[in-house]
Amino acid sequence: MGVGRILSCHSDVISPSAALISREGRNGSRTQQKIVQAGDKDLDGQLDFEEFVHYLQDHEKKLRLVFKSLDKKNDGRIDAQEIMQSLRDLGVKISEQQAEKILKRIRTGHFWGPVTYMDKNGTMTIDWNEWRDYHLLHPVENIPEIILYWKHSTIFDVGENLTVPDEFTVEERQTGMWWRHLVAGGGAGAVSRTCTAPLDRLKVLMQVHASRSNNMCIIGGFTQMIREGGAKSLWRGNGINVLKIAPESAIKFMAYEQMKRLVGSDQETLRIHERLVAGSLAGAIAQSSIYPMEVLKTRMALRKTGQYSGMLDCAKRILAKEGVAAFYKGYIPNMLGIIPYAGIDLAVYETLKNTWLQRYAVNSADPGVFVLLACGTISSTCGQLASYPLALVRTRMQAQASIEGAPEVTMSSLFKQILRTEGAFGLYRGLAPNFMKVIPAVSISYVVYENLKITLGVQSR
Repeated sequence: MGVGRILSCHSDVISPSAALISREGRNGSRTQQKIVQAGDKDLDGQLDFEEFVHYLQDHEKKLRLVFKSLDKKNDGRIDAQEIMQSLRDLGVKISEQQAEKILKRIRTGHFWGPVTYMDKNGTMTIDWNEWRDYHLLHPVENIPEIILYWKHSTIFDVGENLTVPDEFTVEERQTGMWWRHLVAGGGAGAVSRTCTAPLDRLKVLMQVHASRSNNMCIIGGFTQMIREGGAKSLWRGNGINVLKIAPESAIKFMAYEQMKRLVGSDQETLRIHERLVAGSLAGAIAQSSIYPMEVLKTRMALRKTGQYSGMLDCAKRILAKEGVAAFYKGYIPNMLGIIPYAGIDLAVYETLKNTWLQRYAVNSADPGVFVLLACGTISSTCGQLASYPLALVRTRMQAQASIEGAPEVTMSSLFKQILRTEGAFGLYRGLAPNFMKVIPAVSISYVVYENLKITLGVQSR
């Protein structure tokens, strides 16, 4: 076995810690800390020889899995084309010259030699022995690390759950960390939506009631809400908006896992177009399942003081007066809005991620808080801008029956009516408060998510 060969060649190593420090030089303490945390089974803060051997054996298995995922041709060697393809599957585009640099990359300070190339024999390919010897005392990073640090839909909640779901590493699935990520994301979304609920209700009011003759502004809209129902009325519709997070997230995740199998990928990570297809289908299934709650949210946000005693009363009255079909008003524009939102959001986020990884990812795929927040904010904003006209039409159709005597209109006739009476600008009513809530929503959800991760014991590298 590879571990036995390496250890037998270095029987003069007095302690694993000394070996790690001499191997890494200035970075020794950081690498030592990572490996001690991974291998310290008795949690005494130290790594004895038995724990060190166990760590090496376990780590070699992980290295074998990563090697196999990169070896697309199954010939026992990794070449530049296979490295390019593996990174392309993640949305990271590199040239053949850059791939060859990865093959030639030098690490100094190995404890079995002063300088070692990953491609030891100069063949421009890497076999299993070269791969193992090069990476054995490095925690498995690269592809799993990119997945780990660049989670997007789980972390950022801007009120519209139409993004393509995040990928989870094999380790996260096996250890059950995936559901803790989802719970942390759900909790973060609940806090974020509650904090930005006044802006969300104002957006709905402007989408439905604002027009050329009733040019509702932000200050005027808040004043009108407070005058009609007091400060508490600013949070109307928030209860159902928070309540639908759990079923929507759970259904979407389960549907996404099934859709991944249908698109024919058995790899740990999907290509961009596969993620878009699987994510859009999963989003459509989740939205179809909880869509009546979307209608309830709109009706509750638009209600007058005393109109409904609560969510159940609202649902009963809609069912009695308008029938079951009322719970699916605006369903078609909502489904159509998934593709531009998810597509633009994913494309922008992957482009920004790809740019950062190419320029700045030297020792780690961790982008840091501000880069992650900036990428999430920009991609979400672009996604919302692309799908906003469909979202506005959906909201007006949902609210349609709540306006007494309003005639039944279709999606196409409503588009024509808005363009005829208000122009193209009318399709973007309420856009200002919608954009105003993006930055606080992303920031709040990230902070809460990180704190809930710690509470739930989610491990971060």
